[in-house]
Amino acid sequence: MKFIYLAVGFISFALGCVGIALPVLPTTPFLLLAAVCFARGSRRIDRWFRQTRVYQKHLEGFIEKREMERKTKVIILTFASVFLLAAFFMMENLYGRTCILGLIVLKYYYFTCRVKTVKRIEQGRKNRL
Repeated sequence: MKFIYLAVGFISFALGCVGIALPVLPTTPFLLLAAVCFARGSRRIDRWFRQTRVYQKHLEGFIEKREMERKTKVIILTFASVFLLAAFFMMENLYGRTCILGLIVLKYYYFTCRVKTVKRIEQGRKNRL
C-alpha cells in the first residue's frame, strides 16, 4: 500500500510542479494530495517534501496556519467550480444535483470563512532554504 501512496504522491507532485508554470493546472490541490500521500507512504520522503521550496511556497502557510494568498484561493475555487458545474449539468438526478450544489456552497464557505486570506507570504519563510 505504501508503494501506491508514494506513486500517487510523486505523480501529484509532478503535476503540481507543472501547474506552477502552466496556469491551466492548479498547483495547490495536487501538492496537497502529494503531501497526504507522502505522509502516509514514507517518513523520509515526507521530510524531504516538506523541505522543498515548492512545499514552502505553496503549502506551508495553508497547512500550518490555514492561510492562502488571494490568487491561490481564486485559482482553486475556479478550477473546482468548473468541474462541479460540469458534473451538475451532466447529472439528471435531482438528489445528485442538490448534493453538488451543497458541495459548491460548502467549498465557498470554507475558503471564504475558514481559510485566512493574506496578501503575500512573508519573505522570511520563503528564504529559509
